[in-house]
Amino acid sequence: MVDVLSKNNWVKNVLFLADRTALVRQAKKNFSKLLPDLSLCNLSDNRDNPEESRMIFSTYPTIMNAIDDTKGKDGKRLFTCGYFDLIIVDESHRSIYRKYKAIFDYFDAYLIGLTATPKDEVDKNTYTIFDMENGVPTFAYEFETAVEDGFLVDYKTIEVKSKIMEDGVKYDELSDEEKEEYEEKFDTDENIGEEISSAAINEWLFNADTIDLVLNKLMEKGLKIEGNEKLGKTIIFAKNHKHAEAIKERFDKLYPKLGSNYTKVIDNKINYADSLIDDFSDKNKLPQIAISVDMLDTGIDIPEILNLVFFKKVRSKTKFWQMIGRGTRLCEDLLGIGENKDKFLIFDFCNNFEFFRMNPKGFDGNLGQTLSERIFNLKVDLIKELQDFRYSEEEYVNHRKELLEDVLEDINNLNEDNFLVRISLKYVQKYKNKEQWQSLGAVSTRDIKEYIAPLIKTLNDDELAKRFDILMYTIELAKLQGNNATRPIKTVIETAESLSKLGTIPQVQEQKYIIDKVKTTEFWEEVDLFELDEVRQALRELIKYLEKTTQKNYYTHFEDMIIHEEYHGAMYNTNNLKNYKKKVEYYLKEHENQLAIFKLKNNKKLTKQDLETLESIMWKELGTKEDYEKEFGDMPVNKLVRKIVGLDRNAANELFSEFLNDKNLNTKQIHFVKLIIDYVVKNGLIEDNKILMEDPFRTVGNLSSLFKDNMNDAKKIMGKVAEIKTNAEIII
Repeated sequence: MVDVLSKNNWVKNVLFLADRTALVRQAKKNFSKLLPDLSLCNLSDNRDNPEESRMIFSTYPTIMNAIDDTKGKDGKRLFTCGYFDLIIVDESHRSIYRKYKAIFDYFDAYLIGLTATPKDEVDKNTYTIFDMENGVPTFAYEFETAVEDGFLVDYKTIEVKSKIMEDGVKYDELSDEEKEEYEEKFDTDENIGEEISSAAINEWLFNADTIDLVLNKLMEKGLKIEGNEKLGKTIIFAKNHKHAEAIKERFDKLYPKLGSNYTKVIDNKINYADSLIDDFSDKNKLPQIAISVDMLDTGIDIPEILNLVFFKKVRSKTKFWQMIGRGTRLCEDLLGIGENKDKFLIFDFCNNFEFFRMNPKGFDGNLGQTLSERIFNLKVDLIKELQDFRYSEEEYVNHRKELLEDVLEDINNLNEDNFLVRISLKYVQKYKNKEQWQSLGAVSTRDIKEYIAPLIKTLNDDELAKRFDILMYTIELAKLQGNNATRPIKTVIETAESLSKLGTIPQVQEQKYIIDKVKTTEFWEEVDLFELDEVRQALRELIKYLEKTTQKNYYTHFEDMIIHEEYHGAMYNTNNLKNYKKKVEYYLKEHENQLAIFKLKNNKKLTKQDLETLESIMWKELGTKEDYEKEFGDMPVNKLVRKIVGLDRNAANELFSEFLNDKNLNTKQIHFVKLIIDYVVKNGLIEDNKILMEDPFRTVGNLSSLFKDNMNDAKKIMGKVAEIKTNAEIII
């Protein structure tokens, strides 16, 4: 697209954006190979000159800073709003637009968004950026289709449950020797009782036998190369850095002969992570196993990957599919000369696939505001609330004035030369005017929060002080609105109790009266707005004296065991299993090797027993007969199954092989036969032969005209078409 648009003078300067430096480097490298004559620049590389380059690659924060800071030879701003004609947005999903929307508002350019996220999971705000209907991208190429078309490889899963990862560690279930270890390690920790939940595993408790179980399963069952002698390139997705280090340590102890470079931890705590990614991407270099904490979850393109190990829970559908995508790339001659990569294997030790079968949409966390933005918004809400007649007394009026002065100071401190501020300059200048705050309505409040609050940055305040401000402002707002604030009040009481133990610190001692008062129930029963703000001002600077409570990490050697193991094919339809039709489609795709389904997919006739099995699945296991009839009418179950699972391509090719290999047929005739094969592979059968008169068939010609000189072949072809349909309908 860049090549075509450039050659036809539609675009001159192009910007490619990605969210990590490794992805920027990867993209530049690939463009350099594909378009060697195009001048390229990595904006993070000081050796590259952006002014002399036609295509610039950058992370989002880098380009945001460069807009204001990068100057051309004439000393003026280089990246004006019209500098780029085309912007390509890699990993185009909601977090990008929530955090970096200003980039797209600033530049006047064509936008192309790329994402591997399923189209129904792309956030509606992302579609809005592109002025598109929600859920309807310009072009969507689904994973299943790409596999069928031969552009990606499919996967299988080995889903394993271990006792400790499922149930945690229970003292009463340990051996005598293990009980001694438990007592020795945990007796002095008052936070740990006689049971440790499964949530602690790999978070702060790292059990050697659990990790060994995972590694041994990988080494035993993992897909291999070099005559099945060497494990294929593998990513282990770890929960955190300590977990990754523990995996690395256990692997080196279990497999010392493979050397210390066979596995490497790759995360943001490693100084040379980019270099390690380059080595991992090279099929001739080690490491063979990359233990990743977030860095390899998305975007990285390494065709040689054969194994993925899900050793952490994933609840975001977007991230889940991004992780799966690391293994989908084609790779020629990977298994030997002429033996191409045809699949990859996913080991799931954390019930991720089970979770997404039950919760197809997953759980995506909210994208958080900065602390400064949250404080600013709370102040705006308080200012709006204090407009009410109930708060017309002088004390309330003065409090509102103080809050308003704080907010106006924040707005006046904004740098209007900054491109982010300039984008919202209309709102900034409007709400600098004190009169605009006299009567805040819903629209003005929304505008302030949307266009001004994200610009607010307070660099001087301590983080803990700001968090305490949020706590107290939340309680103040609840007080004005008559809402419940039990949880934040409880946190303030606990904070006061912790501060009361630090009486030797002079600054804490000075606030003894307020600290003692806050701990009492009576205070919270009668407290007013002004006393609450007094507490906020008195205690906010004391929070830094409290020690942060950190969970100690433990390394144990308790025996673990596999309690369940099952194998599955790829999971495609994960959008809505509550819908009966979706349940049916999903089940059939997941169970294509079940005898009756296998027969239909491979053009074999069913027995009466096969049909009864399918009817039981449809009418009892997946729903009721009424559900079936409501969704599919009176269509026979066997015919429906064929339509959903389609026809196996190999079976279809074999059926029509005499025509594909017939030297007497011309290219158009063979193409017509191939179109029939494509159709029955996708749709299972041809219901009505009139379809052969429509697109895409009629673009080649109709059957009678194409085969006018060899009508016997035409009759044979139609006989094969009829056979496919008959085999789906007849019960023997």
